[in-house]
Amino acid sequence: MTVHGHKMGAALAIAADVRAGRRRAVSVVTEVIADIEARDTRFNSVTRILGPAAVAQAEDVDKAIAAGRDPGPLAGVPFGVKDLFDVRGEVTTAGSIVLRDNLPATCDAVVVQRLRAAGAVPVATLNMDEFAYGFSTENAHTGTTRNPHDTARLAGGSSGGSAASVAAGLLPFTLGSDTNGSIRIPSSLCGVWGLKPTYGQMPLGGVYPFVASLDVVGPMADTVEDLRAVYTIMAGGAPVGEPDVGDVRVARLGGWFANNISTELTAGIDAVMAHLGQDQVIELPEVARARASAFLISAAEGGNLHLARLRRRSMQYDPATRGRLMAGAMLPAATFVQAQRFRRWFRDHVHAALAHADVLIAPTTVGVAPRIDQPSIVVDGRTVSARANLGIFTQPISLAGLPVLAAPLAVDGLPLGIQLIGAPGGEAKLFAVAAELQRAGLAACRPLDAGYARKDS
Repeated sequence: MTVHGHKMGAALAIAADVRAGRRRAVSVVTEVIADIEARDTRFNSVTRILGPAAVAQAEDVDKAIAAGRDPGPLAGVPFGVKDLFDVRGEVTTAGSIVLRDNLPATCDAVVVQRLRAAGAVPVATLNMDEFAYGFSTENAHTGTTRNPHDTARLAGGSSGGSAASVAAGLLPFTLGSDTNGSIRIPSSLCGVWGLKPTYGQMPLGGVYPFVASLDVVGPMADTVEDLRAVYTIMAGGAPVGEPDVGDVRVARLGGWFANNISTELTAGIDAVMAHLGQDQVIELPEVARARASAFLISAAEGGNLHLARLRRRSMQYDPATRGRLMAGAMLPAATFVQAQRFRRWFRDHVHAALAHADVLIAPTTVGVAPRIDQPSIVVDGRTVSARANLGIFTQPISLAGLPVLAAPLAVDGLPLGIQLIGAPGGEAKLFAVAAELQRAGLAACRPLDAGYARKDS
């Protein structure tokens, strides 16, 4: 669907239909729930369906429209949240049985409140790596989320359920979190649009923490327009302007970010740069050390957060999570301090590079999604764990707190993605470049079978 020359994404199309009375919010929500129940057995992206509460809210949307009240810009649009966002009346498990006996949340996370106030309807919680510690959504408690484009492959993580449910056409948009790449990696492996906003921009009230100095929350969607609309509401409602893409200076990252990537991904980035008419290459210093610092800071902060509970209930943790959290809790304080000092140095150098370009382009992963039965990737000629190493291109960028828009390249076969990296607060320029790549057919989401697109009979 197009409106005023722009492609209208699924979320905005649903809202337009509901607001105009062409569809009823209750019908949209019940059809989406039925679709999840029928098809998600293949993907394992959803952990809980919020049926009665979702239908009740959809009824409120329909009543508001019938009474002539404004139902909000996302009226009747169903969405899902990674299971570390509080949803009122539900227990927030963060992907772990350790939290299953907690009391239900008494109110929504702040960003969920904002979306609900805009008329959007939360219908599901979504699968994730336990406590968001991983890049693969392999979870000992809730199972592995499968990539909709090839169910023998990983969806990526830790927001794998969020990306897979959009890629499968089960939900028009979802929420995830990104500490070291947990929105960007599954977005790219599943072929959807995702946004990690500037660190500190999004309220984290009601979001289960992992690494306080790195955690960010953001949306995933099937078009740039939907991504921007959801982001705007999550950020508090101020509209995001879109500069002329011709005024945006773009460079590609070389060095570390040009090594280990597939030939198809290199060709995709070449095509993007050629279309944008830009050929600048920037190399960041000490990227390997930046990645190591992100590892250390994550392990130390995450381990410290969980230490008291690990002492009491360690055997209830996913074994892959438990070992890394315990190791992080035992890191010497001096190591953590050194990593934070390096972080400041690296951030200064990244900001200096952004004086020469508004948007930096880099790969998100080394290639396509790894197989579930062989969850590994090749880095520097060595076969290494995918769960620990899918973030080699995302972790260094997280360290600097920058906004990053994950763009799905329009490629044949399995999805590949790139990172569009901006200066702090530079989301508008990221959206401008993303919109141009979508318009030119160089980047696009390919949801399998969008159940939410079916019209009321």
